[in-house]
Amino acid sequence: MSNPQPLEEKVYDMSGARLALTLCVTKAREGSEADLDALEHMFQQLRFESTMKRDPTAQQFQEELEKFQQAIDTREDPVSCAFVVLMAHGKEGFLIGEDGEMVKLENLFEVLNNKNCRALRAKPKVYIMQACRGEQRDPGETVGGDAMVMMTDDSPHTIPTYTDALHVFSTMEGYIAYRHDQDGSCFIQILVEVFTERKGPILELLTEVTRRMAEAELVQEGKPRKANPEIQSTLRKKLYLQ
Repeated sequence: MSNPQPLEEKVYDMSGARLALTLCVTKAREGSEADLDALEHMFQQLRFESTMKRDPTAQQFQEELEKFQQAIDTREDPVSCAFVVLMAHGKEGFLIGEDGEMVKLENLFEVLNNKNCRALRAKPKVYIMQACRGEQRDPGETVGGDAMVMMTDDSPHTIPTYTDALHVFSTMEGYIAYRHDQDGSCFIQILVEVFTERKGPILELLTEVTRRMAEAELVQEGKPRKANPEIQSTLRKKLYLQ
């Protein structure tokens, strides 16, 4: 048998413009300003042109993403990467706008796919969602007898329509997401910390985010809770931000 060869490293070209759009419902979501501050700092450090909009209605979530897509497609200079951060209350597959109406996540993801956004064809599109995905709560499981407790407040000719996307959810499908009234959400704060202080391919950084979240002990209404992000990737290459 022949020896397995190491994978050839294919990397996304990040020499062009990096664009970010953050849509955040702050109403009845205490701590979201701390998350917005952290994200602004991260996008500055990672050299993203960042736009932030507060308190979109369900319809405005869709409209702002479509505006973002049009702005990307009409730019003169090449675009390398787009980040979209969506923060709101949510249910499985939906975000809840400031007006209490719902918008389907699938519709938001479609706006920048390889079919609908020409300038981002074969380029990485990263969606970060801080929102509940259901009502379930995870009390956690004990590992090896001791519970880990840390009380802490070159594009191919044709490509599939849905490649080059990375969806990062703050919690598993069916579960609630947690947010602290002053400090913001555990997920956004840890993600910003890792993305600004560490370098490596984005999926390795997200593994570190997952590890740190798994170690954090969250307390809700006096009960210990656990939460972990969920990552869905159709990236074809390694994505380095630093």
